[in-house]
This record gives sequence, structure tokens and C-alpha cells, in this order.
Amino acid sequence: MRKQLLISPFVPFLMFFLYSSTAFAQTPSPAPSGPTNITAILAKAGQFTTLIRLLKSTQEADQINTQLNNSNQGLTVFAPTDNSFANLKAGTLNSLSDQQKVQLVQFHILPNFLSMSNFQTVSNPLRTQAGNSADGEFPLNVTTSGNQVNITTGVDTATVANTIYTDGQLVVYQVDQVLLPLDLFGTAPAPAPSKPEKDVPAKAPAGSKEDASVDASRASIATVSFGVVLIAAISLKL
Repeated sequence: MRKQLLISPFVPFLMFFLYSSTAFAQTPSPAPSGPTNITAILAKAGQFTTLIRLLKSTQEADQINTQLNNSNQGLTVFAPTDNSFANLKAGTLNSLSDQQKVQLVQFHILPNFLSMSNFQTVSNPLRTQAGNSADGEFPLNVTTSGNQVNITTGVDTATVANTIYTDGQLVVYQVDQVLLPLDLFGTAPAPAPSKPEKDVPAKAPAGSKEDASVDASRASIATVSFGVVLIAAISLKL
């Protein structure tokens, strides 16, 4: 009887411990981080407001996120800062059509994952989302000097400043210039049409038959006139 009285006070604690252990074991593990979101990555990094606006207005942000979250295909994104866009000639972006803005954004995206070490061995020209560079569409070339990576478009050259984000599928690099496609910004304006020249009648070359006939006619007239004068003078003397 005494043994039951001594044990009974511990029964509620034992039941609480068993319940707590069971409940803790059933608690789900923390959910994995949300799906990849390119604009969220850029917003967290800061100083990419203009690029974020372009990604949203062209709907390229949705396409990037969908591609990353529904396939294993990697992507490389070159991200110009707000200062890079501010350094463009005034009105550059506003002068582009909606389709050209899409191409401008796509020109900053490679359809595969390239780490910094990959730039040392990659073959030029690089293919971008804007077009097939093998067909001469939107060519992009990479040059390296030590650890420095330069991106050349044919219009300007940008340097990779640092890596903003990488997860093995998506890598985002900060660049110090907006990549301007040759297809959009490198076409020289057509020259103004030249004024038609007035037709100037060609002069007959010296010593031509026309000149000879004119000189002969003048000589004949002079001879006749001299003869008339001579006859008149003789008649007056008679």
C-alpha cells in the first residue's frame, strides 16, 4: 500500500513526458526555402531597381522563375546596377519598343549555368536567351585576364564585379555596364541620299569636225566680203 502511494505522485509526470515526446516526434521539420525568385534575389542584394522593373514589365522574371522551378536547366544572369542604367544616354530605354526591351533583358541571360571558372574555357560567341549567336543573332563574347572576366557585346564591354547569388542552378553576376546588343544599338544610320547632279552638256573636244566646219564657214564669209569690197573700190576709181 505504501509502495502505491509513493509511486502514484509520479504517474502524472510520466504521462506528461510520454505525451510531450510523442508530440515532438510528430512535429514536421522546417519547410525548405521557397521557390527561386530572381526579383527577390536582386531586391535583397539592393541597387538593382531598374533591372527588376524591366524583368517585371517584360515578364521575363516569371519565365526565369518558371524555368528554374520546373526544370533542371541552369541559367546565368548578368545584372547591371542602377548606376549602370543611369550612365546610359538619356532616353535610351524609352526609345526601345516593347519587343526590343524583351530582347535587351534576354541579352543578359545565358541558357546555362556558368561558374567563374567556366569563363576561362568557354567558347565564343556565347548564346543568350535573346537569340542564337551561331546564326549571328545577339553575339556575346567573354574575355578573361587572370581572375577578371569581361563581357563584350560589340557596342560596349562590361566587367563582372562580383557574384550576387549562386546555388548550382542559377548564378547571378553583378556587371558594371548595361550590355547593349549590337543588333539594337550598333546599326549605323543610313546615309542621306545624295542630290542628283545636273546634266551639263559636254563641250565638243578641241579640233573636232564641228569646230573645223565652223572655221571653214567663217573663212568663206570673210573671203566673199573682201571680194565685194575690192570690186567696189575698183569701180569707184573708174
